[in-house]
Amino acid sequence: MLNNIFLFKGKNFTDLDQLNIFSYPTEIISIENKDQISKIIYGHDHGDIIHKYRTHKTNGKKTNNLNFYEIDNPVPQKIDDLNVYTTCINGKVVIGLIFDKDDNPYDYKSIFEETLNELLNNEKVCSFEDEIEIENLLITIFVDIRKFGDENIENFIEDKFPFQEPFIKIFLFGIDDVGKSSLVRKIKTGKFEDNFFVPNKKFNIDYIQSKKLGLLAFWDMPGQSSFRNKWLGGLQDTNLIVFMIDIANQIRFEEAKTEFWKILNNKEFFGLPLLILCNKIDLLDHSKEFNNSDIEKLQNEVVTYFEFDKLEDRKWKIVFTSIKANFNLNSIIDSIYDLI
Repeated sequence: MLNNIFLFKGKNFTDLDQLNIFSYPTEIISIENKDQISKIIYGHDHGDIIHKYRTHKTNGKKTNNLNFYEIDNPVPQKIDDLNVYTTCINGKVVIGLIFDKDDNPYDYKSIFEETLNELLNNEKVCSFEDEIEIENLLITIFVDIRKFGDENIENFIEDKFPFQEPFIKIFLFGIDDVGKSSLVRKIKTGKFEDNFFVPNKKFNIDYIQSKKLGLLAFWDMPGQSSFRNKWLGGLQDTNLIVFMIDIANQIRFEEAKTEFWKILNNKEFFGLPLLILCNKIDLLDHSKEFNNSDIEKLQNEVVTYFEFDKLEDRKWKIVFTSIKANFNLNSIIDSIYDLI
């Protein structure tokens, strides 16, 4: 299984102090570990890219052509117990994948090359000049390759969860700072910590065992505006959509509503069951004293504003929650069970 993706970028690979490192979803490679970084760079082509920097040779590569990116053949490496698979873009950017120790990187060669070529040379989503573009590129590559691994590398689920049936994929989305990652963490560990999550810039897949439903795969998508164009890619082969709202932040209701209907109006996903979670009810005045009639009134207001009553050709349900206060959390799994 793919665990991490990283990118090295600098004016000169011989000067590691000036190297920029991007990692997703965790910072598994640190600039402080220069020996490890040197091994990765040198191991890609036995120092050829360093030699080019020193001699100012490009061997005919179109390094100055902004309309085309030359992508090296990926190279497998075993470095400091890391199972690394690297490629180089125009001799100036190193992109690496980090897999489980027993994975065969060559299983991912085609998808790695095809994804890079599509994103860089066809869709032209990244110029490597903007940090947000680079982060988006890494997230997109990670999502595509992770999805490929989940669907095509059959031993993943069997090795990690022996004798289990195929998992149920749950796509969790919403704008930033509504509590998506906190929800998954709470369901998985039973814990909630204030300020544990800053607004999430990381796409995550968490596998959670449920007594009622078996193995659940929560695809938790970052909610910042710069990442929302990646949501549709994560929706493929989804069994259930979960949309989360911060019910206490009405200032952003219109933004949330716009993003919701962008997804739900996509014909490709008609018919998918939908669970709507109105989170942070504890932040509303007197929320701890809410009775059923209070919640019913609030639900009618939310349904009217977001036009949920216009949902057609799918099962859907709305639940009010507080992850922090542990309010209605049991209803979430029960609702997933009912909808699926």
